[in-house]
Amino acid sequence: MKSDKSTIKNTKHLLILGTASHVGKSAVVTALCRILSEEWSVAPFKAQNMSLNSWITKDGKEIGIAQAIQAKAAGIEPTADMNPVLLKPKGDRLSQVIILGEPYADREAGEYYGSIDKMHGVLRGALERLENEYEIIVMEGAGGAAEINLYERDIVNIGTARLTGAPIIIVGDIERGGVFASLYGTIELLPPDVRANVRGFIINKFRGDPAILQPGLRQLEELTGIPVIGVLPYFNIRIPSEDSVSIGDKAGTRKRSLNRSESSDISGVEIAVIRFPRISNFTDFEPLENLASVRYVELDEELGTPDAVILPGTKNTISDLRDLKQSGMDVQIKRLNGSVPIIGICGGYQMLGKQIVDSGIENGEAVQVDGLGLLDVTTAFDVYEKTTTQVTKTVNGGGAILEAIRGETISGYEIHMGVTESPAPVFGDDGCMDDSGLVIGTYLHGLFDNKNVRRAFLTYLLEKKGLSYQPPEDDSEEGAYFELAELVRRHLDMERIYGMMGLSN
Repeated sequence: MKSDKSTIKNTKHLLILGTASHVGKSAVVTALCRILSEEWSVAPFKAQNMSLNSWITKDGKEIGIAQAIQAKAAGIEPTADMNPVLLKPKGDRLSQVIILGEPYADREAGEYYGSIDKMHGVLRGALERLENEYEIIVMEGAGGAAEINLYERDIVNIGTARLTGAPIIIVGDIERGGVFASLYGTIELLPPDVRANVRGFIINKFRGDPAILQPGLRQLEELTGIPVIGVLPYFNIRIPSEDSVSIGDKAGTRKRSLNRSESSDISGVEIAVIRFPRISNFTDFEPLENLASVRYVELDEELGTPDAVILPGTKNTISDLRDLKQSGMDVQIKRLNGSVPIIGICGGYQMLGKQIVDSGIENGEAVQVDGLGLLDVTTAFDVYEKTTTQVTKTVNGGGAILEAIRGETISGYEIHMGVTESPAPVFGDDGCMDDSGLVIGTYLHGLFDNKNVRRAFLTYLLEKKGLSYQPPEDDSEEGAYFELAELVRRHLDMERIYGMMGLSN
């Protein structure tokens, strides 16, 4: 049974580092949060995250989406302390710095690292608050742990390791090739005091017979004196991706859960998502990937004739709108107007309107830019102020898609600069729709997390093909956490993990 939080005095820590970005650190932390939370109170932590996929907490704070998912897997509410520093790239070496969930400033890399001592203080405070509430903190590093040029200013890998003295597990991705060299090289390049706390390796994304790896595993253990505590097979998981690095894995194919049958797949429905150079929160569309073919289309590609088009969020609406027009993708999108649904979310919603007026807040210069003109709205960037809130709205709009769920409620979250004036909101006081009901814009991230929205959208697309929508038996978030935890439990030496943390199971 979990302890009363008021009695917690000796918090245990575990730090998951990687040989590189996108090797599986976030998924491992998510699984361990779920597994450990069966017996103890557990919280995730990542000192600094660079990601355009973010989440809004109940109190309106913005954090990386990975930590929000990890918190949910642990059965707790996400808080800003779980990701005290979030960097959101805006392009040209400029990032928006989010500290404890609040916008701090736009900074170039040199300016940001000049204030790294302040960031150390921020992460110490966040960790202390979590330690006062939870028995276990499962921490995640960023990128590769052995970035030797960054050691003096690395708060997320080396800084977290030194601050906590936590046992460390290093994850390597065998699909990239050279996994033994990357694991061995990472160990050799770590500072001696950090290296001394490494307790195990995990090899991720292996396809084939694990017996083939045994000679390499033995030699790695002999060379380093560190055990390989598990080999995880390649798998597709139904949890949101951490950042845009993950888009490369999609390649327009359907993602299926580990146990999902072919019968739950919908063949012949293609949804095109415009891949802006500064795309953000593309996790909005991942709930559709188990149900249809979701194709991420580069601006220089042919859009073709998809069944629907989605314009996603972006960290810089005006810059991406200009790129959209320069590439000619705007013409391709407008050519489909009236024949297929065109949906814009956040920055994509702003682009669908008539005009965007920026006083210099969004793009550093005062400018007026014409939108695609598919919705009767205008957007103004007047103040450096970001809307960050969780919301529940009532569906007001009707038309070809939304009429089926008019009057029902949906939930989501807003993360945006700028204010958009709409003459006829479609979700409470948010959004807009054209007369046909096929062009829809909204600020609601997480729109397709709502089952009623997915049902209405896919039912419309399928009925045009003479088909009916058959929802999968289990497409719940809770089911995804269960699948991931069971897979990791089967392939990792959990007793060794309990041991390195000083836990009795």
